[in-house]
Amino acid sequence: MGFAAAKWRRPDSIHTLEEWGLGGRAFGNWVTFFLLSGDVYTAYTFVAVPTLVYGMGAAGFFPVPFLVIVYPMLFVVLARFWSVCHVHGFVTPAEFVRARFGSRGIGTAVAVLGIVATMPYIALQLIGMEAVFEVMGLPKGWPLTLAFAVLALYTFNSGLRGPALVSIVKDALILWAVLAVLMIVAMTPGQWDTIFRIAENRYATTPRTDDGLLLPAQSQLNYVTLALGSAVALFLYPHTLTGVLASRNRSTLRRNLAVLPIYTLTLGVLMLVGFAALYSEVQPVGGNANTVVPQWFNENAPAWSAGLAFAAIGVGAMVPAAIMSIAAANLFTRDIYRVYLRPQASAREETYVSKSVSLTVKFGALLILLLLNTQFAIDLQLIGGVVIMQTLPAVALGLYTNWFHRWALGLGMGAGLVLGVFMLWQVPKLGGADGREVVREHFGGSAWPLNNLGFDTDATIYVGIVALLANLIVAAAATPVLRALDIPDGRDETREHDYVADEGDPTVRRMTEIIDGDPVPEQQPASFFTPVGPRAGAGTVEDDPSRRAYRRL
Repeated sequence: MGFAAAKWRRPDSIHTLEEWGLGGRAFGNWVTFFLLSGDVYTAYTFVAVPTLVYGMGAAGFFPVPFLVIVYPMLFVVLARFWSVCHVHGFVTPAEFVRARFGSRGIGTAVAVLGIVATMPYIALQLIGMEAVFEVMGLPKGWPLTLAFAVLALYTFNSGLRGPALVSIVKDALILWAVLAVLMIVAMTPGQWDTIFRIAENRYATTPRTDDGLLLPAQSQLNYVTLALGSAVALFLYPHTLTGVLASRNRSTLRRNLAVLPIYTLTLGVLMLVGFAALYSEVQPVGGNANTVVPQWFNENAPAWSAGLAFAAIGVGAMVPAAIMSIAAANLFTRDIYRVYLRPQASAREETYVSKSVSLTVKFGALLILLLLNTQFAIDLQLIGGVVIMQTLPAVALGLYTNWFHRWALGLGMGAGLVLGVFMLWQVPKLGGADGREVVREHFGGSAWPLNNLGFDTDATIYVGIVALLANLIVAAAATPVLRALDIPDGRDETREHDYVADEGDPTVRRMTEIIDGDPVPEQQPASFFTPVGPRAGAGTVEDDPSRRAYRRL
């Protein structure tokens, strides 16, 4: 399906970032739903989070509240992002920042941070696939490499259309996995009541103080700040914004953001597998905790059903990994290659550069997983969340105001990164039978102990929230100082109307008629556009001579 997607709604030419990287910006309601769900709900979510529930109980449920928090935020913010990007033809958030604040440096910083934060996230998608192979008894190495080679080739060939089409299969498999969980538990004596009681007794007998069916007091602050910080980070990741830009119009985007919370129910059910694994006394294969979920399916489901669940995890890894690699490649091409190396690059050259970089990013992530300890790769992803949160003032707040001085944004970003990395360096990795033994002294996670400030407490706080607050304070304090010193500010290339423009507006250049069929007939209402001039390829960039022109009826 990934390879066949290259011929799905095929334009005259796929050799533009509009087509290869954004699918022509013309996905409708159903495709957008599957694409966004495949983008947000990853294999890591369906494997690592239930594993955290298996080990710690209630503390592992933070994705449920953070997804409840994030959708209203996305509903409000992302429609403005869609509009301004379609008016100006932006492909990446860094392009928007560069135009909004008139600063090439800040745009480049956003691009670099996006790539750095995405790399370990791609690596983590492989953890789910690796866990499945381990449960199946396959060796580590060549099966994962072969699977990712297929992913890399069909993404190179089909662009965003590949994961968009495969995400439909992914959602069907995930739905089956959820139904399988419910049916297996329904056949368990006592059903959920028994499972919860067994889990409660298990946590009560461990020497750890941070596990249980309810959150202990020491974990509550970290739980709240981690949920809030994860919600903020989610819509700043480049792959999320890439999926948003592929939607046809604002209504399509908002309609899907209103419906996607239903998907959180499936996440909640799969997270309960952590408790079911305690009831079934599942033991991780080879000491790899990430194998708990596939091993539970392997022990409790018929072989054919377990195979479908394994496929759900595997395909659930490939879809977001493909979107992430495309997003990272677009950032490099539009915000580094074209800005610094080849300003006059053609649309075809841009596309080939992005294709090549997407391959590099994928296999770079594969090397991270194969060469480093899996647990350390998870820690890298937590660091990635702290990194991407530092782009919030420029990207998210920039959609509403250009008040911040461009140099103040840079100072704030730098302050947040320095503080965040320093706090992460202070976090020890705890383990052992009692959960208090120091396994590693530094970079052990994202929960910063408050006793570093001299407080007599076991409470922790999410590093990303503290670093973001430092970022905002520095940016807000430095802005009036820099303006008082008459340091030149950048010129805003956007207008207020750009943030509310929709399909049918004369300022919106990328129209769905490009790939959605024949020219609009004359009797259509005046809100539509009729193409004039020669028929061109879908979504070509403005400097391409074959770009189609539009006139108002």
